[in-house]
Amino acid sequence: MSGKKRKKLKDAFFYGYRKSIAVIVFLILWEISPRIGLLDRQFIPPLSEVLAKLWSMLTAGSLTDHIVASLARAVAGFLLAAVVALPLGFLLGGWFKKFEEYLNPLLGVLAQVNPFSVFPLFILLFGIGETAKVAIIFWVSIWPVLFGTISGVKNLDPLLVKAAGAMGTPKVMLFWKIVLPGAAPAIFNGLKQGAGISFFMLIAAEMIGATAGLGFLVLRSQVNYQIKELFVSVVVIALMGLAITYLISLIEKKLIVWKEESTVR
Repeated sequence: MSGKKRKKLKDAFFYGYRKSIAVIVFLILWEISPRIGLLDRQFIPPLSEVLAKLWSMLTAGSLTDHIVASLARAVAGFLLAAVVALPLGFLLGGWFKKFEEYLNPLLGVLAQVNPFSVFPLFILLFGIGETAKVAIIFWVSIWPVLFGTISGVKNLDPLLVKAAGAMGTPKVMLFWKIVLPGAAPAIFNGLKQGAGISFFMLIAAEMIGATAGLGFLVLRSQVNYQIKELFVSVVVIALMGLAITYLISLIEKKLIVWKEESTVR
């Protein structure tokens, strides 16, 4: 291995370590504070006990069904939001810019609507079945994807678009070679935000007539005062959100090969 490559790996390692310091300190405090009495162990058990409970639930199979149910709902709502938001964002940001200027205030207002306040509307329209749960996740996921796509298209270098048009580039080729690659970073940023939000909304979505899912497990644990199960549910939801966000980041790195790597300092 060359010295330059070795230095690059070393810098990447220390950069990742610096980014993880706050998380490591938080986890250590979570483990120690209940044991020394800084936190009430009855309400906040040590991290090791939560992880032991998580492992026992996994090995017993009682957690797997909840994870599968939640994953299916979150992925369905997120993918539906992406399918709607991506083409709409390209249209509003590129071909119908004037229409987007008029529509943007309405979109901004809708994006700020608290999803909890529209729960009754979703129940009225879709009942308390799976459709309502997916619709809630769709509602919170669509806005970051839509606005990310619009922003990416609008912020393209106009000289590139004009130069390609002047050379008689067909619109389809213009989209695939100029618009899509140029807007891709903003689009992936919106996708990551939407994916994260979709998993964090599981708790609320699965409180509507659910019989399985991590959100249902949170509600049941709260009612039955099963504190360790409550923390297990929250930890798993957070890990699932981080995992899907990391997966999208990996896809972004594979597809956007031209994107310059940020310098580690």
